[in-house]
Amino acid sequence: MRSPVLFIPIVTTVLAVLFSGALLTRWRQKGGTHLLWWAAGTATYALGTATEASVTLFGWTPALFKLWYISGALLGGAPLAQGTVYLLLSRRTAHRLTAALVTLIVVASVCVVLSPLQLDLVEPHRLTGRVLGWQWVRAFSPFVNTYAFVFLVGGAVWSAVRYARSRESAYRATGNAFIAVGSLLPGVGGTFTRFGHTEVLYVTELLGLILLYIGYRTITTRSSGVSNVAHALPAAG
Repeated sequence: MRSPVLFIPIVTTVLAVLFSGALLTRWRQKGGTHLLWWAAGTATYALGTATEASVTLFGWTPALFKLWYISGALLGGAPLAQGTVYLLLSRRTAHRLTAALVTLIVVASVCVVLSPLQLDLVEPHRLTGRVLGWQWVRAFSPFVNTYAFVFLVGGAVWSAVRYARSRESAYRATGNAFIAVGSLLPGVGGTFTRFGHTEVLYVTELLGLILLYIGYRTITTRSSGVSNVAHALPAAG
């Protein structure tokens, strides 16, 4: 009998799709490259959890596994972090970082696609990177995750500290605190995945997404249309 935890990605996928739609609507209304990246980030978040849900419902396949690894371990929070890059840094620097990040992810994705699989390690309704025949491919993900941590989590923490100094902007500090914790949780779950505890990832993905949305709503519902705000996630723009 499958654990109920394995069905959590179904809920996460639905919420991520709705969140991405809300961000895309905001981008259409206000513009901004950062908002477009954030919408793309929540869409890839949904793609990753959708593959997890598919494995739970229909069983493991090589295609689903590799799509899960690329969308989760390699993309992960990178598009969300790139939105913060475009918000906080100069456009030239953001373009250069985009080129470097996309190149790394493309190379790593090709390696995942080409890697043989250790089918004797496959579990019918459970995902783990240990199935990759080329285990060295897993060395790519820490670079991407570190990049996401620095810009996504770091940007939110920086903004929370900055806004906490003013009583008028205290709500932005609170929102960014939610965003910082929400951004961190999937990375924590990903660490457990490396040791075979994929169920932890499913829980942290859902909790992380909920906290990101709470942070987003905390800021945007109080910003009253302010468009040039330097904080970390959908809160800006």
